[in-house]
Amino acid sequence: MNFLHRATGDPAASLAVFPGTFNPVTVAHRALAEAALGQADEVLLVLPRTFPHKEYSGASFDDRAGMLCALAARMDRVSVASSEKGLFVDIASECRQAYGSQVSLAFLCGRDAAERIANWDYGRPGAFAEMLRQFSLLVAARQGEYAPPDAYRHAVRKLELAATLDAISATEVRQRIAKGEPWEHLVPPEIREQARKVYG
Repeated sequence: MNFLHRATGDPAASLAVFPGTFNPVTVAHRALAEAALGQADEVLLVLPRTFPHKEYSGASFDDRAGMLCALAARMDRVSVASSEKGLFVDIASECRQAYGSQVSLAFLCGRDAAERIANWDYGRPGAFAEMLRQFSLLVAARQGEYAPPDAYRHAVRKLELAATLDAISATEVRQRIAKGEPWEHLVPPEIREQARKVYG
């Protein structure tokens, strides 16, 4: 794990880990991070160098990292790091090396991402249940609430977000920019000029 921006203050005993493609960062990403600070000492925005389900396209790694750092610099208790791999289990391992073995980890995601990781083919049965002994999930509604199977319910907590953020996506931002439609309200003020240069 390589830190690109490190929060000041005491070491985190509880860490909310937020991996994503951040192509670009949206106001929904920011709101999710802010909500998680109510349940963790620190939020770590993680930009993987490789993704398990997609390739880099559009904005480069450096472009996305720059936008994340610009955002985190204006937020308390938020760090930014890159990881070598994109699966939660791999990121968790990197987090424990960076923060220590005693840190309590919770991964932030929306309903769609929670369903994807719960149903991912990890190559062996029971792999996801094993992961949930290492970390928990903080899940926000995204076009519906996440309903975890009973076996996983103990490790999944709901993260409350305003319903107006439910449909906001980075895809919509890119589409609006390409069509010349208003998009600025969908990204945090700190990154608007960077987003204009990268996507405009």
